[in-house]
Amino acid sequence: MTIKLSESQKKAAITGPDSVAATMQQILRRENKLGRSQEHFWVVGLNNANKILFIELIGLGRQNRVSANPPDVFRMAIYKLALKVILVHNHPSGELHPSTADRALTDRIIKVGEIINIDVIDHLIITEKSHLSFADLGIIAELKASDTWRLIEKEELEMRRMKEEGAIKNARKEEKKNAKMEVARKMKEKGMADEVIKELTGVSISVIKKLC
Repeated sequence: MTIKLSESQKKAAITGPDSVAATMQQILRRENKLGRSQEHFWVVGLNNANKILFIELIGLGRQNRVSANPPDVFRMAIYKLALKVILVHNHPSGELHPSTADRALTDRIIKVGEIINIDVIDHLIITEKSHLSFADLGIIAELKASDTWRLIEKEELEMRRMKEEGAIKNARKEEKKNAKMEVARKMKEKGMADEVIKELTGVSISVIKKLC
C-alpha cells in the first residue's frame, strides 16, 4: 500500500536517519492504538537527490513479527526508477535492538538490490518516539561486505525479470507521452484552440501554450 505524502514531504530531501525516522513516526502515529501495536514494514524510495519518490507499506504483522520478501521490497522501486531505498520497520514493544532475523533479512535484501542496481542505504527500527539506524551502527557496511548470503538462481532471475519489465513499462509510458505531444504540436500548428487540443489529447493547457 502506497502511503500518501504531504507536499512538504515530497519536496524535502532526506538528510539522514533522523529525518527518515521523523517522517515515518508521523506516518505511524496516524494509526489508532490497535494499528500501532502491530509491526509494519515500509520501503522508502529515493531519487539521486535523496528526495522521497514513494513510501510503501509492504508488510503488516503481529506485535513482534512482520515478513518482507525481496520482490515486494523492490517492486515499487523498479517502477518508480528509484536509485536507493531505505527499509523501515517498527517495534511496538519499544525495544530498538536489531534481532538476528532483522539482520538476516536486511542482508538478503541488500544482496538482491546489488543485482538490480538499487542501493539499500539503511534500515531503521522505529518506535513512536525513538529510532535506531543500521547504517549508523555500521551494520549496513558490514552486511554489504559479507558473503554469507547468496541468492538462489530462481530469485535472481525473478528480480532481473521484474527490472526488465519495469523498464519496458516506463519506456512505453514515455513513448505514449511523446506521441501525445507530437499530435498536440501538429494541432497547434494548424491553429486549433488550446482547449480543443487538451480535450482531444489530454495534454495540459500550460504545456500546450509552450508548444511551438
